[in-house]
Amino acid sequence: MKPRDYQEYAINSVFNYFAEGNTGNPVVCMPTGTGKSLVSAEFIRRVCTQWPGQRIILLTHVKELIEQNYDKLMQIWATAPAGIYSAGIGRKETMFNVTYAGIQSIHRVAHLFGHVDLIIVDECHLIPNKSNTMYRKFIDLLMRVNPNLKVIGLTATAFRVGTGMITDKDGFFDDICCDMCTLEAFNWFLTQGYLCELVPKSTEVQIDLTGVGTSQGDFKQGELQRATDREEITRAAIGETIAYAENENRKHWLIFGTGVDHVEHIVSELNEWGVTAVAVHSKMSTAQRDANIEAFMRGEVTALVNNGVLTTGFDAPFVDLLVILRATKSPGLWVQILGRGTRPFYAEGYDLSTQQGRLDAIAYSEKPNCLVLDFAGNTKRLGPINDPVIPKAKGKGGGEAPVRECDKCHTMFHASLRVCPTCGHEYPPEIKFKAGASSDALIAKKRKKKDDEPIVQTFKVDLLTYKIRKGRMGKPDYIEMTYQCGLRRFKQPLCLEHEGYALKMAKDWWREAARTDVPETLGEATERWHECETPKYLRVWTNRKPYPEIKRIDYTGELAGEVGIPNILKRGENE
Repeated sequence: MKPRDYQEYAINSVFNYFAEGNTGNPVVCMPTGTGKSLVSAEFIRRVCTQWPGQRIILLTHVKELIEQNYDKLMQIWATAPAGIYSAGIGRKETMFNVTYAGIQSIHRVAHLFGHVDLIIVDECHLIPNKSNTMYRKFIDLLMRVNPNLKVIGLTATAFRVGTGMITDKDGFFDDICCDMCTLEAFNWFLTQGYLCELVPKSTEVQIDLTGVGTSQGDFKQGELQRATDREEITRAAIGETIAYAENENRKHWLIFGTGVDHVEHIVSELNEWGVTAVAVHSKMSTAQRDANIEAFMRGEVTALVNNGVLTTGFDAPFVDLLVILRATKSPGLWVQILGRGTRPFYAEGYDLSTQQGRLDAIAYSEKPNCLVLDFAGNTKRLGPINDPVIPKAKGKGGGEAPVRECDKCHTMFHASLRVCPTCGHEYPPEIKFKAGASSDALIAKKRKKKDDEPIVQTFKVDLLTYKIRKGRMGKPDYIEMTYQCGLRRFKQPLCLEHEGYALKMAKDWWREAARTDVPETLGEATERWHECETPKYLRVWTNRKPYPEIKRIDYTGELAGEVGIPNILKRGENE
């Protein structure tokens, strides 16, 4: 198993950090689903190969992560001198050079390991600044034996509520040597087909948090449970969830509740609606919990409902619906929850070594994206997964969540975008005036373009997807085509079962895209969709109201020289 290019970069960033003379404890930040386990495994393999005899411990907090990380090392290095120390797994091995351990099991037995050269901590944001915790006590004991011990952290959320970034003053870690969790980097993973899009929708049902207090940076658990675990809220939220799921064909639901009782009540409500569901929570036996998770993984139940158990270390790429009935003020927890939906579930038969292959494998899979129903208001409170509100240290305040809600389709998306990524509705840039500005500041240096002059741009098409949509006002159903052009999306209807001009346009499109006989029904069109060619470029009237209008579709590459060059067309030109 060879690391991908970005994983190779992450591995090298750690070696380079120390090669440049740095002596601190570095952090590698990578989004959930991008392969931190392979990065740690390959890093360990190279250390042990280049410096034989090094003793390494990889620490984490749940047995699922211990098993995943250990198994990944065995996949790439079958003869690795590695063992496991975890009561939950039933193995307590101390004789190997490399040990995968649970902090709850190992923190009292540091003396069994003696001289350790390197510690790697998965989900390292869990290490607090306080020195009287399991992580800190264990590391301090090992440093008494080896003062030169180095600690490397891996996480998707390099921050903590109440303390800010984990590399800030008084934090255990010193530097971020590789940051792939920035807005730009996260979006790169999406455009490369390494992660799956999330589609967060604004829900009719919203949990009323009035009167719920805060403790240690998050909602007080007891008060939150009382505000959330109410029969009328649960019933209404499940009813709305079922409506969304049926309309968008969502088959695998992961639901987050507020407490043990709440989780059980959600399962009961789902069963009353005829939806198969099982619970996972802390009061279950390990055997029962594992059995319920296994039932979900095998597809025997539709919904898996949990409270604080499946936020890390749970890998189910087929999850296509996240239902959030748990309110939080923790951006770290929020990002971890959303990360359960970003893993792609690639369709078979595509070349996953190429960008186009990965994008096609996502687009034509059972999970082209993951729907998020946030009944707890976390999206507006904490922001999107690729640009969350970073918590500040106590007393320094916080920021605002950079999200907006689409007026047309109610999708929640990043506030910097001027076009809804789901329906294509455009939002004009906001005009802000500075207080006390001089008169010169109110005079434009360039003559502004008239709003009614068409602005046309050419875009490179990365991907063409389709979805059957219900017809409105008694009209027939139609195919909605989506052209993915970088971070922009443009939609176009294909009305093969309509009459008149709409049917003529659909026939013309098919003849140009497929150069075959036009199908008579939507069913026939979807069966023959493989005949259609993905265009190379689009020329789009971007400020057309109410939606952008596609003016020309280029299958030959003739428009390549126009990409990125906006034009203002005179009325009647190219219309």
